[in-house]
Amino acid sequence: MTIRKLLWLFFSTLGWGSLAGLIVGTILISTNNEFVLWEVSSPGLNVMNVINIILAGATISVVSQMGFFSYLIFRYIIVGIIRKKRIWEYIQLILIAEGILFLTHLRYLFFDFPRSSWLEAITLPVILLVIAIAVSYWKVKMTKGSAFIPTLLFMFVVTLVEGIPALRLDSPPSYVFMLTPLIVCNAWQILKLHRIIRTE
Repeated sequence: MTIRKLLWLFFSTLGWGSLAGLIVGTILISTNNEFVLWEVSSPGLNVMNVINIILAGATISVVSQMGFFSYLIFRYIIVGIIRKKRIWEYIQLILIAEGILFLTHLRYLFFDFPRSSWLEAITLPVILLVIAIAVSYWKVKMTKGSAFIPTLLFMFVVTLVEGIPALRLDSPPSYVFMLTPLIVCNAWQILKLHRIIRTE
């Protein structure tokens, strides 16, 4: 890992986050006149809102990178403490299961959400889990089978932790706007990691 590679990863992730934010933000603003990023913004598609969504996407990409390097440090420490690979795999699966349960009950924890709407409650966890599984499978195709569980943990649990600020709002457009760049940036970083450090 060199400074040049770190800078390439930083700016490429910044670019992907800005692009994802621009695309999803433009769609949300164009289809939902009440959706605004900041209190000072006026509803609808205008130059100020386009600038705001690009800046917001870039900011989300930085959050993604902080989460990515925090995950790498956490994994490095845990692998040093837990010598048995099988135990670490079980711990990761437990963390993923807890993440699914937390995300399923999120609306019940933070909002006055009716218990009967269980289908709506599981929609977001299922979508995020399917995306995480797809990225993990892609990572396995690029490297080896042992990469599946760590990639799944990162794509699901770390993305969930990074997206908590938006998930605490009872606003589906906010979920979409923050989680989309997070997913794109996290997928980009985890899929490029082995190439940057030149290892499987």
